[in-house]
Amino acid sequence: MRADVLKADAHLPRTGDAERAAIDVAVGVLLRPGGEFLLTSRPAGKVYAGYWEFPGGKLEAGETVERALARELHEELGIDVHADAVQRWREQLVDYPHALARLHFCKVSAWQGRLQMREGQQYRWQRLPVQVSPVLPGALPVLQWLAGQTND
Repeated sequence: MRADVLKADAHLPRTGDAERAAIDVAVGVLLRPGGEFLLTSRPAGKVYAGYWEFPGGKLEAGETVERALARELHEELGIDVHADAVQRWREQLVDYPHALARLHFCKVSAWQGRLQMREGQQYRWQRLPVQVSPVLPGALPVLQWLAGQTND
């Protein structure tokens, strides 16, 4: 496995073969002017239920990262995001026991609507260090990047 891959729960066996294809996931890092960012909990019934993460979801066939993120944020949180408010930021490949995920992290600076947790999840506006746990392994690099950034 390549060095740039984050291996989540390395002690657990992987499903599928050694050459499993990566699933592309658009992830939103919603930022408020005071430096707070949004974390949501994974809903009951999903893998890693109860873990805190940045919201988003899988790209559908033919979707861009920006379009998938806008769709997912509307479906999950009830907010509308316009493409000009989405800045592609970084990518991270995460090897979870159940899937290999290519996470496309985007900073989101503006949206319309009030947060509605449409999948029964919770949300918290956070600052570093975060006060919620457990945090999904794929979200940990973002927390490190946020801690190390000046204005990137």
